[in-house]
Amino acid sequence: MKIILTHEVSGLGTAGDVVDVKDGYARNYLVPRGFAIRWTKGGEKDVAQIRRARKIHEIATIEQANEVKAQLEGVKVRLAVRSGDAGRLFGSVTQADVAAAIKAAGGPDVDKRRVELGAPIKTLGAHQVSVRLHADVVAKLGVEVIAA
Repeated sequence: MKIILTHEVSGLGTAGDVVDVKDGYARNYLVPRGFAIRWTKGGEKDVAQIRRARKIHEIATIEQANEVKAQLEGVKVRLAVRSGDAGRLFGSVTQADVAAAIKAAGGPDVDKRRVELGAPIKTLGAHQVSVRLHADVVAKLGVEVIAA
């Protein structure tokens, strides 16, 4: 099935790309979550609009990405969450939580879809988080999860 991506999907493409995926993947995952729309002849107009919006929000050059990377790696991120007695969290830390904590710590505004956790964060302590700023630039930063 041909679809138009409306958001960046790792391993598949960026917003505005027209890709061919299996029908079930598109019908059951990408379209219901708003990551993609079905491709139509009229949808080509949408592609141009999505690409214009992407250019406004994305980091255009590797130099800009390296500047943002330096800012991110210099930020000390602490995230206060509710936890139980043994240090296990009630729920888990999400990408949106990390993006908000970066902004609150004085770092640059980061889109939550660019934050990669690797594994769900469900315990207190220090954790490594990656932020994909550009296709070739990934910032690694430490996030300290503390009890609220």
